[in-house]
Amino acid sequence: MSHNDTLFARAQRSTPGGVNSPVRAFRSVGGTPRFVARAKGAHFWDADGKRYIDYIGSWGPAIVGHAHPEVIGAVQAAAANGLSFGAPTEGEILMAEEICKLVPSIEQVRLVSSGTEAAMSALRLARGATGRDLVIKFEGCYHGHADSMLVKAGSGLLTFGNPTSSGVPADFAKHTMVLDYNDPAQLDEVFGRMGDQIAAVIVEPVAGNMNLLRATPEFLQTMRRLCTKHGAVLMFDEVMSGFRVALGGAQSLYGIVPDMTVLGKVIGGGLPVAAFGGRADLMQKLAPLGPVYQAGTLSGNPVAVAAGMSTLKIIQRPDFYERLGTQTTKLVDGLSAAAREAGEAFCADAVGGMFGIYFAGTLPGNYAEMMKCDKERFNRFFHAMLDAGVYLAPSAFEAGFVSAMHDDAVIDETVAAARGAFAQLNA
Repeated sequence: MSHNDTLFARAQRSTPGGVNSPVRAFRSVGGTPRFVARAKGAHFWDADGKRYIDYIGSWGPAIVGHAHPEVIGAVQAAAANGLSFGAPTEGEILMAEEICKLVPSIEQVRLVSSGTEAAMSALRLARGATGRDLVIKFEGCYHGHADSMLVKAGSGLLTFGNPTSSGVPADFAKHTMVLDYNDPAQLDEVFGRMGDQIAAVIVEPVAGNMNLLRATPEFLQTMRRLCTKHGAVLMFDEVMSGFRVALGGAQSLYGIVPDMTVLGKVIGGGLPVAAFGGRADLMQKLAPLGPVYQAGTLSGNPVAVAAGMSTLKIIQRPDFYERLGTQTTKLVDGLSAAAREAGEAFCADAVGGMFGIYFAGTLPGNYAEMMKCDKERFNRFFHAMLDAGVYLAPSAFEAGFVSAMHDDAVIDETVAAARGAFAQLNA
């Protein structure tokens, strides 16, 4: 029995499912999770000492590579001065100023500790600012595990959502309406009927939790027009895409200015930092200035902020995003070429340092199309790649991530492994 097997069996005795976040359990793909012992650059090593090329990068934060010496140095220096104070630090100001500089739609920002907390708080603020209850989200977009966001589409078109988790009261779900991603006509219809009831529209402009899926410009432009017309808050959830697809996030690629933005992952550099921010008139409705309450003992934690600030400085260096995008494109082009050689129904896409792979003939444009991808074929491919030392997301419906340390040699090794994996699928 491997050390991974032993650790997983042990973990299941004290932790539900043996993991502290469900996707880690490999339930979607089968098999035993890999327990990470250490990581460096583009690689990690598991409990058995096996090396893997890592394409999840802590689900996005490791954009400069694992254990970057500057980030580790910043964390060590901050930790030496104390771990947490429950009082303000200059580091929080520096982080807020940096975010406002890099994302111009954000005039003021509040730091928190997780993407779930950021999205939940931002939606509370939108409801408090508008005096309305109804929130629109889109099928397949994920905004954390707050009750009102664990909602799927209702049984009929344009119906209110149904809870996707036990423990979520129907009374919470009824305040969330779930629409189809990339369907601007549906948005027009809903706002035409209910515009004066809608507090906010929340969207991943580049979705990463139903695999990688880009919003169309028309979809986001329609959203912006309708929110402006009806006084609703347009909220971009850029927990994944922020500082991942471009320095200014997805909103800089589309040229659309949201009223509020939710950030996470990269801004913590691997430690728990998230944020929500936007127009100053909205943000000033938060306590202690306004009536919308939000608080957090570890918000703006000095050690976490140090890791995040170090990362934000590195990604602003010349040509950082050009190189990152080039390597990600090399990866998806190489995987696609290997699939064509094998006669595989396969396609791939990339935006900045995010990518998606799909066992389908054409790129999906919404949740329903994504669900038609061949999940079982992906699972077999996943395990063949894992055996070859390449660690992809353990689900057919999650985006992948490339870091600045994924050089040509790493990409070439990955593509070579893929050739072998595709050959196994057709053996």
